[in-house]
Amino acid sequence: MVIDDILQDLEEGFDKCLSALARDLNKIRTGRANLAMLDDIRLDYYGSLTPLNQVATLTVADPRMITIRPWEKTMIPVIEKAINQAGLGINPSNDGELVRLPIPPLSGERRKELVRHVRRFGEDARVAARNHRRDANDMCKELTKEGELSEDARDRALKNIQTATDSVCERIDEVVTAKEKEVMEV
Repeated sequence: MVIDDILQDLEEGFDKCLSALARDLNKIRTGRANLAMLDDIRLDYYGSLTPLNQVATLTVADPRMITIRPWEKTMIPVIEKAINQAGLGINPSNDGELVRLPIPPLSGERRKELVRHVRRFGEDARVAARNHRRDANDMCKELTKEGELSEDARDRALKNIQTATDSVCERIDEVVTAKEKEVMEV
């Protein structure tokens, strides 16, 4: 049925919102070592921009330390430069074999700033979810105009769309609240 297709498209859109939110939140530093912080770092590797994880082995040595073992020792200065340019607020150090990234504890002010970023990402996800709801509502109304959907069926569909939207917004709020707690944890 047409309504089922609309609801399925809506759910797929909501899944994309949630996965984008998770991806954005993984990049926020929490005071613990997390390899996702390095996902966006690209460096010049023989003339092409290459992700850091494709030129070195990345590991979390302990909760406050990431180690990067480049496959070629000549890449150490290039890796350090790329990390410094990424603006992570982390100062890399090396011993000639590997690059160490000590994750400093976050100050209270920095934690509050990160919570604001988390909330902004959450609001962006809610806006995207509401945009998907609007598109689904518009499709239902268009089908009613064209005579392919009765008004009662449209009203039921709109109610289902709103219920699904409320549900995804609750999930977004749960994810944001969990991330806020993680950031504020000392």
